[in-house]
Amino acid sequence: MHFRKSLAAAAAAIALLALPVTAQENRQKPAENAGILSLLPADSTTSHVLKTPAGNLAYTATAGTLSLYGQDGNVTAKVFYTAYVAKEGGPKRPLTFAFNGGPGAASAYLNLGLVGPKILEFGPNANDGTMPALKDNPESWLRFTDLVLIDPVGTGWSRAAGNESDRFWGVSQDAETIAKVVTLYIQHNNRTASPKYLLGESYGGLRAAKVASALKENQGILVSGIIMASPLIEARLLFEATDYPLGAALQLPSLAAAELERKKAFSPEALAAAERFAMTDYMVTLAGPAPTGARADAFYGRVAVLTGIPTDEVARARGFVGDIYTKATRSKSGKVVSPYDSAYDRSDDPILDGFTRAYGAAFANYARQDLGYACDVTYNLLNTEVNRKWTWNGNRGEAEGTSDIRELLATIPSFRLMIVHGYSDALTPYGASRYVLDHLPQTLANGRVSLKLYHGGHMFYTRPDSRRAMTEDARRFFAGETSTE
Repeated sequence: MHFRKSLAAAAAAIALLALPVTAQENRQKPAENAGILSLLPADSTTSHVLKTPAGNLAYTATAGTLSLYGQDGNVTAKVFYTAYVAKEGGPKRPLTFAFNGGPGAASAYLNLGLVGPKILEFGPNANDGTMPALKDNPESWLRFTDLVLIDPVGTGWSRAAGNESDRFWGVSQDAETIAKVVTLYIQHNNRTASPKYLLGESYGGLRAAKVASALKENQGILVSGIIMASPLIEARLLFEATDYPLGAALQLPSLAAAELERKKAFSPEALAAAERFAMTDYMVTLAGPAPTGARADAFYGRVAVLTGIPTDEVARARGFVGDIYTKATRSKSGKVVSPYDSAYDRSDDPILDGFTRAYGAAFANYARQDLGYACDVTYNLLNTEVNRKWTWNGNRGEAEGTSDIRELLATIPSFRLMIVHGYSDALTPYGASRYVLDHLPQTLANGRVSLKLYHGGHMFYTRPDSRRAMTEDARRFFAGETSTE
């Protein structure tokens, strides 16, 4: 959702965080802490009508905060959220909690980019941030689920009291905090009977798995399903994994997809051939001694054709092209590609430094003008301090959500998982998620997990066709339809 300048920092651009809050909510709230928290406006609830292909949908939008308290009864943080609820939906309508990643990204990406009743468009080529246009989103997920978009502490308008921010920035702390926010929203709005879902983008994928586990273990709440968009699930398959045969092999198809897109030669058959090569000859060759002679020429030449990287660069890297990809792959104009969508090329990062930063200003204006939430505090769309100070509760490369997914599948019989990716995402390549799903016990996974792929990169939903395709897959997911791919 939702991020970087180097691949490692970029992959870290897959998330956000906070800390466990042990105190229960006080109905008689003590005085709020002074300082930044006092500058956040009161909650605002407004009424709206969304025109959809099925007719008009009346809904309420709430922009506001949920307060978290410490053991001393004082406020430790206020977490900003935006909720969209269909007026005629009732208390048993599906309820989806969504968040982006980073760590350090706010939910405006998913809100205005995919699921909300408004969509931010970036011109005819879906990549121009100079004149973004906010329009009604007739394909909003509000058609089939109520939505609550959460900004973790330090992002959006969510703030900690005093100097408490660092307490919230870590894998387990974040999961416990978001689980508490979800619980408070459910309690305050009488939504206990609603089927509950989580949607997480990038690091938000790992977050979703951890939050679901925290909800089950510490809040007594079971989620019905998770949708992960461009997720980090297994850090060992992403962070610095391009130096190892398996990680490099899982990333290669995404690099090949980007080159096929640039050449306007993309086809399922061509991508399937790249996938077969990646998991056979490519991985085996990387794992063995460096090839020589004619075999080396053929091997490095094939990798060069697949990725668009010059053959001499491929040979110099010994075939491990992930770390040199954005520098070595250039268009005819000499511009580098973006790891967020390797099919794009421009002078600076065309995704992160190009158009996606427009989401922040657009959301702040939307909240003020349409939602009645006039906040003068800066809306932190992407807070790099969160990313720098994130605590991984150990080695970053050991972070994983697979064990959580297995536990959820094993203990919640109705639980389902859908993972969605853009073909040309070099940050969180779809091959890594496919590997995770392929290694789940089939007795648990059959008919309950799926992987869906679309044209585009890390934020593939900025492409209108891919956004519509994913929304249709999400509608089917909420309707109980789950297929393998």
